[in-house]
Amino acid sequence: AVSAVRAAAAAAGVVPSLLLGRTHLEMGLAAAVDDYRRLIDNAAALGAMRLLDCGTSRAEDYAGYLELMRRCAPHALAAGLEITMKPHGGISLTVEDLLEAHRQVGQPGFGICFDPGNIIYYTVGARRPEPDAARVAAVCNAVIIKDCVVRDGKADVMVTPGDGLVDFTAVLGGLLGQGWRGPCYVECVGSRDLPGIDRDIAFTRGYIRGILEAAAPARP
Repeated sequence: AVSAVRAAAAAAGVVPSLLLGRTHLEMGLAAAVDDYRRLIDNAAALGAMRLLDCGTSRAEDYAGYLELMRRCAPHALAAGLEITMKPHGGISLTVEDLLEAHRQVGQPGFGICFDPGNIIYYTVGARRPEPDAARVAAVCNAVIIKDCVVRDGKADVMVTPGDGLVDFTAVLGGLLGQGWRGPCYVECVGSRDLPGIDRDIAFTRGYIRGILEAAAPARP
């Protein structure tokens, strides 16, 4: 199955880099650890460099989730991967939660993925990502380029970066100013049809590249 995915990616001209992970703590901790290690092995065989994890929203699983990451992060590092945990509600709702999870896992193979759109989305605008970027930079091993709008009390991330509430100049400047060096991944754009999606992605890449290049002289 992994070889088929690699072949499909190669045929499409895509180089696998980031794979979305998942935990199955309902299996019990030992089985969930074994399952996640298999996922790491498959990600490495695919050629990915990072495994993106969304944490858990079940408070009763918080301790088990952190223990799973403690046990699996060394396996990821040995396989040539990093685990990167993004804000996704629950155990990873805010930057404080992300930093505390990073502290408790305490393994070099486990880092934080800063997703500014999700900071707004999961707090429905109560938190802003800009002040938190510099705080997370030292442990940030990936950034998701995602925007968010809040209308009539409802948050929506299906918008093209630059069209929502996130100040990407401030976010990326805060990260770069503390020594962060990437990478970035574009997750969402506003269009729904394929030609529109292609245009939005091309715009987003140019928009973010311009911010990064403008900030480059200020890098330490």
